[in-house]
Amino acid sequence: MIIDRLEQKYFLNNEQFNNLLKLINNNLEKDKYFKERIYNIYFDNNDYEMINHSIDKPIYKEKIRLRSYNKDSNEVFLEIKKKYFDNSNKRRITLNYNDYLNNHLDTNNQIAKELNYYFNKYNLKPKIKVNYDRISYYLKEDSSFRITFDNNIKYSFDNLNLYQEDKSKLLFNKGYIMEFKTFNGMPLWLNDILNKLKIYPTSFSKVGKIYEIECKY
Repeated sequence: MIIDRLEQKYFLNNEQFNNLLKLINNNLEKDKYFKERIYNIYFDNNDYEMINHSIDKPIYKEKIRLRSYNKDSNEVFLEIKKKYFDNSNKRRITLNYNDYLNNHLDTNNQIAKELNYYFNKYNLKPKIKVNYDRISYYLKEDSSFRITFDNNIKYSFDNLNLYQEDKSKLLFNKGYIMEFKTFNGMPLWLNDILNKLKIYPTSFSKVGKIYEIECKY
């Protein structure tokens, strides 16, 4: 699967989150996956080369991660996410979690071949687990415009079982990471509301912030 879209992140305190939802609620529909817990494992080498590159805020960056949207399902996604400015390209394959644990990839798949290339080029290993709660909406006027809010972000460097969250640390106690995902632009009315609430775009990487807290300083 290949996904191309424009993505923009914002950090909201609790007051901004509540005020924003009050102002735009009539323009929103709950997404098919309205509330879910998202499970991730990010890959890097022992020097954390990919994360360090991302922290430097280059115009182009990439990450490799394993993701699941349902711990009761054995389906997971192994994906390459590339970002050029605010334009995102996601290439992923679907596999069984047990196949992942046993390193079984269908090497006849083109995206699987690309993943193998990255694993060999960077000597990638599972490094950081990041799990969080997500609330998802889309705009009534444009169903391709999705708005997500992430909080209760927990991470671990030690327990890299995708679904076990014992000994995980909380990234922050209050606030939300909001992200717009769109194939078009932002509606003017939404931009006006964001300015009114003093909500401005930010460059925020969950795994990058975790690395800075735990490893960089």
